[in-house]
Amino acid sequence: MWPRAQTTPQHGVRVNVSGSNINSLERRHMKFMILVKSNPDLEARLDAMSDSEMKDSMATMEVFNEELKKAGVLKDCDGLRLSRAGKRVRFDGKARTVIEGPFTGDIVAGYWVWELPSIEEAVAWVKRCPNPMPVASEIEIRPIEGLAVADHSDGLLPVSTSP
Repeated sequence: MWPRAQTTPQHGVRVNVSGSNINSLERRHMKFMILVKSNPDLEARLDAMSDSEMKDSMATMEVFNEELKKAGVLKDCDGLRLSRAGKRVRFDGKARTVIEGPFTGDIVAGYWVWELPSIEEAVAWVKRCPNPMPVASEIEIRPIEGLAVADHSDGLLPVSTSP
């Protein structure tokens, strides 16, 4: 009996030391950060929306979020307050400078954390998403680079694939 091998985005091939057929390859799901993009003009438009327009927009998005939950995709999500409520810290060597909002340039308006087998499936879900802004907008999909230390509690050990 061969050990079970797995391909994972963070660790490459891993082998189950408890054993099973090598042909039973499994894929682990990847996590993705889904970023709702904004800018100062979009923030101004959001700020100018009436309460009823905002409630309608949020209700539409909540229906989509419920679909994500039912499918087991959604791990976390939230909208962010307008950038005027935020601060940035600029790093330059050892110096730190605090910048008060509102910010210029690209701004993150909200996020989701999803777990799916591939970025293609994340793209398919984003295409189903209602437009989060009152005008044309973008949503960015970024794979999360797992930084957690492996504990191997799943019985899998990393295997080097280099010669």
